[in-house]
Amino acid sequence: MLCAQSRYLLRLQHWTMALSTMRQLEKFLKLFIPPIISSPIRNRRKRREEKRYDKIPDRRFYDGVFSPWLGYGEFGSLFDAIRKFTLVSPARAWMLYSLASQSLSISGSFYEAGVFRGGTALLLRKILETNSTGKQLRLFDTFGGMPKTNAEKDIHQAGDFSDTSLKGVQTLVGTPAFVTYHPGIIPASFVGLESDVIAFAHIDLDIYQGILDSCRFIYPRLSAGGIIVFDDYGFMSCPGAREAVDQFFADKPEVPLVLPTGQAIVFKL
Repeated sequence: MLCAQSRYLLRLQHWTMALSTMRQLEKFLKLFIPPIISSPIRNRRKRREEKRYDKIPDRRFYDGVFSPWLGYGEFGSLFDAIRKFTLVSPARAWMLYSLASQSLSISGSFYEAGVFRGGTALLLRKILETNSTGKQLRLFDTFGGMPKTNAEKDIHQAGDFSDTSLKGVQTLVGTPAFVTYHPGIIPASFVGLESDVIAFAHIDLDIYQGILDSCRFIYPRLSAGGIIVFDDYGFMSCPGAREAVDQFFADKPEVPLVLPTGQAIVFKL
């Protein structure tokens, strides 16, 4: 006869085998039965959790975590206005919007190097216009496509992003007195601006030499607390962007902060 302990262990083994069989059966059934039928308890639990989260203020702007780039506040209407004219994602545009807004009290002009069709330039113009700061917005681009690139450092080639024009960007962004267009190739298009003071710069050039030349001009003129946003730092399509930024700041006190969006930001110390 089996002792009580042996009977207990045997019963436990049977239950373990049965539980394992049930789990295997559930996995098997999932292959043939829709989840809503095979897991009604799990679905009811999920609906209860979602209903509980509905009480959170601004619930529609949560995607697991608070995600204001989904359209929170005035940013929603601002991004709707630029959506068709930019390749920048909502999350990257939100970072640009937030950092530019933070720079309004810093002395100096706003710069954008790499304008393409003018979407983010329009965003910056609206920020400055709404807040009536008296700051200048300077826009730098060939307004005709990518200039010559470095085959060893860049993937982009001359002529990329050529579906734009100065006239088209001016039509979108406008020509108010505080917006100045600087067509040409960097750094030549910086000539004459040596006495400028800069509060904020958005660099979206994609290629090594243009970004390095922009850093060389902008950084010495950037006010303390001023911000540079590098749009394409982390993208595989722009390896020269990261190399240029890392090279320039290797001997500077500032360390570029790399974001999950692919951007990098620098705060002038």
